[in-house]
Order: sequence, then structure tokens, then C-alpha cells
Amino acid sequence: MFPIRDHNPSQGTPFVTYVLILINVAIHFWQVSSIQSEVQLYRLYDAYAMIPAEISAGQDLLTLVTSTFLHGGWMHLIGNMLFLWIFGDNLEEALGRAGFLAFYLLGGIGAGLCQWAGGPQSPIPTVGASGAIAAVMGGYLLLFPKAKVDVLIFIIILIRIIPIPAWIMLALWFVLQVFGGFAADPLTGGVAYWAHAGGFAIGFVMMVPAWLKRGGAAWWSRTDGHPPHPDAQWGALTPSRVPEVRRRR
Repeated sequence: MFPIRDHNPSQGTPFVTYVLILINVAIHFWQVSSIQSEVQLYRLYDAYAMIPAEISAGQDLLTLVTSTFLHGGWMHLIGNMLFLWIFGDNLEEALGRAGFLAFYLLGGIGAGLCQWAGGPQSPIPTVGASGAIAAVMGGYLLLFPKAKVDVLIFIIILIRIIPIPAWIMLALWFVLQVFGGFAADPLTGGVAYWAHAGGFAIGFVMMVPAWLKRGGAAWWSRTDGHPPHPDAQWGALTPSRVPEVRRRR
């Protein structure tokens, strides 16, 4: 199950969201074009990735920020930027540009600390914007739990796009991160599950003041958990124009 878009259009241009995407993409372009050896990659990660053992020693604390702008590959980057594009614009509209930028960066720092807490002596570098984006997703859940999200469903050979309430997709994603966190070994590397789960929880909590400012439970009563404006209307999917080639008998 993979989200591809929501039905919650922002009313203005989400400049901060676009700039964050642009910065992440530009840094990755620089990384893949400049890093030509494992030694150079080691030096890059040693300087800018979040390494829990170094945080425990009180070293390189700034990497809690710099690590959120590095990615381990194109699919890692594309997946993160897709999630940011889907959920970031609405939070930027709710918090304002400066507020959203602060929310994003604090979410990334908090997510990094959660990953550190899951294995404080781990020497494995942690990179990626997913912790900060998880915070955005947690905030989105609190403000717009019933916003429609189109998800791409893969079941063996069956592929479908279906709209579901945001709370189903986000809650399922969060539960999977928690289970992954308990199952993972922080000393062997892999997915930063605790950064995901922790960032999501931190984002949910950080969004509480904005939710209360809108009326808290009364806001939910007025909107029934939906965005306070009409849903985006996406056109129906059109049939493929690839010609069908029938098998000869």
C-alpha cells in the first residue's frame, strides 16, 4: 500500500515544501556526482550522518540536522519526497512558512534522537528525511484524520488505486514502524524504524497547540475530521493506450 496523492488541496503555494524538496534533490545530485569511492562515502557519512555512538559521546550533534538532507539512494530519496509532497503542503498552510520549517527541523531532530535512543552505542550511520517527514505525517493525522488519500495497492498481480481516510493509512504505517523497531537490530543497520515511529509521535504532539487553537475536539466536530474546504477532484483514470497484442493459438 503506497500513497500517491491526497484530496486535500492547499489554498496557497507551499514554497517551503517545494524548497525542502529542491534542497534534498540537489544534495543527492551532488552526492552521486561527487562521491566516487567508498572512502569518500565514508568521509561524507562520518561528517554529516547521524551516528548514535558519536551522539552518546557528545560529538557531532549538528548531524541531527545534516543527516536529514542525505539519502542512501534514488528510491530512498523519491519515496521520501513523495510523502513530503503529499502531506507537507497542508501543514505548511496550517502553520505558516516559518512555523512549518521549524516544525520540520524539530521533527527531524526529535526523530534522530529516537533512533539514537533505540541503540545509543550503534556505529551505523543514519541518513534520510523520513524522520522529519514522519513528523509531518503525525501532524497531518491530528488535523485531517478523514482526508482522502489515494493509495496504490499491490496484491500479487492485482494493482488498484483506491481512496481511503488518512487515519487508516497513517495508523497502519505507524504500527508497522513500531513492529519493525522492536524486530530490528540497531547494530546491523537497515531501516531507521525508531526514527519513523518517534518522528510520527513527536509530530502528532507538536501539532496539538495548532489543533487546540482551532478548537480541539470542536474543530473535529465542525469538520468531521475532513479538510475545511472541498476535496480536490482528480479525473478518472483513463485506459492504457498501449495496444493489446493477442496471443496466437
